[in-house]
Amino acid sequence: MSLGQSLQQRLLQKLSPQQIQLMKLLQVPTANLEERIKEEMEENPALESGEEGHDENLTEEMKDEFDSSNEEDFEADGSEEQYDNIDVSEYVSDNDDEPGDYKLRDDNYGDPDEQKTVPVRVETSFHEMLADQLGMLNLDERTQKIAEQVIGSIDDDGYLRRETSSIRDDLAFRQNIDASEEEIEKIIEKIQHFDPSGICARNLQECLLLQLYRKLGEGRPVEQAITVLEDYFEEFTKKHYEKIQRGLNIDDEGLKDIIQQIIKLNPKPGGNVGEAGKGESYIIPDFFIFNNAGKLELTLNSRNAPDLRISEGYRDMLKDYERGSKKDKRQKEAVLFIKQKIDAAKWFIDAIKQRQHTLSSVMGTIMEYQREFFLTGDETTLRPMILKDIAERTNLDISTVSRVANSKFVQTEFGTYRLKFFFSESLSTESGEEVSTREVKKILSDMVGDESKKKPLSDERLTELLQERGYNIARRTVAKYREQLNIPVARLRKEL
Repeated sequence: MSLGQSLQQRLLQKLSPQQIQLMKLLQVPTANLEERIKEEMEENPALESGEEGHDENLTEEMKDEFDSSNEEDFEADGSEEQYDNIDVSEYVSDNDDEPGDYKLRDDNYGDPDEQKTVPVRVETSFHEMLADQLGMLNLDERTQKIAEQVIGSIDDDGYLRRETSSIRDDLAFRQNIDASEEEIEKIIEKIQHFDPSGICARNLQECLLLQLYRKLGEGRPVEQAITVLEDYFEEFTKKHYEKIQRGLNIDDEGLKDIIQQIIKLNPKPGGNVGEAGKGESYIIPDFFIFNNAGKLELTLNSRNAPDLRISEGYRDMLKDYERGSKKDKRQKEAVLFIKQKIDAAKWFIDAIKQRQHTLSSVMGTIMEYQREFFLTGDETTLRPMILKDIAERTNLDISTVSRVANSKFVQTEFGTYRLKFFFSESLSTESGEEVSTREVKKILSDMVGDESKKKPLSDERLTELLQERGYNIARRTVAKYREQLNIPVARLRKEL
């Protein structure tokens, strides 16, 4: 075998650090942007908020000091020469124009001189509420730690989905407590008596039974409902009511009373506690669309346009160093560090402004593409639209459009929608017209909503009705759309 050298030429595409930073910022929704900016300011002291204001004379002086007619793009490779012509003047001004033709919406009303604060609801979280009830049991230190471990293992829906053996292992490794499974089970039983009713259940069946056990003594329907959930749970979930009626020897009215008892129970006992503390409790729109006498107006949430600038302190330090006569190695290292921080702050401000411009461009294009919907609110007017359609009109990459569409919301007079809501594939009609699958889903949902629950429409019948309206659609496609709409099969939609 012989070894040899060869020369190969390859073309590689690599993203610069600035491009990567922009891509990451595009994915951040408005609700989390303030936190992301705060993190950046903590890491880079050369970046600061411009809310507090600053000396106008100093600003103008610094503009002159750093103004350069030969502005260059820099790569952060650590060399000193690349920082010779940094231009930070545009980041010092108080009155930078916002990019794009879209207005920024200010959600803080009242006196502009007053300090703007966002109201925050303070509520006891779900796990805090359980911990408060735990404090009423007067447990010893060992049992208290076991109980806290159990409560910490309960998910946000109120279920204990971890195995007892796993909780035992957690206690051994993290708390150095050797607890038996029987000991843990006894504590679980105590927590299951906490409020809200049904808490700390291992599955839906146990959750519903825990709630019914507390209602014992309220009549025969409650007792029969317990029997149904204990002995006929699978039949009940599949709505095989005839078998339940035969087993309990009850008529339709008796079955209705039992069903009424069960449907009043809460399948997610933790879901309604401490809602304000959960991430999805509030939807902060990224965009607002208004219909001004037939003219659509797009505004960007003002939180997307923070007032950021280069730190005055860092600019002062840079000026002092550059004015100094003695340029030793330590001073040069200090100047390099300061300019690197200023450069990083400049890149971040650029990325925020570019994010702002990209958001407006993408949403503006979606608004024009789905203009009829934003004027009427009628889902059947939605046009087929995929990421590629918007990417071509904005001259952006499909991945960039995807990042904008994810986790973003737009508020309209008809409600607040995820941007992903407006994207859908196409389906042809008998006339050859391309229609949005969103339109077909809306019609399908309306059909199911208007059907007789005593004789719900099968997938075959729904397919026939859609075909009668001119939609070329197969039964398997109807079944797929029905599942995407979280509509159960006809048998499970049947009511007595």
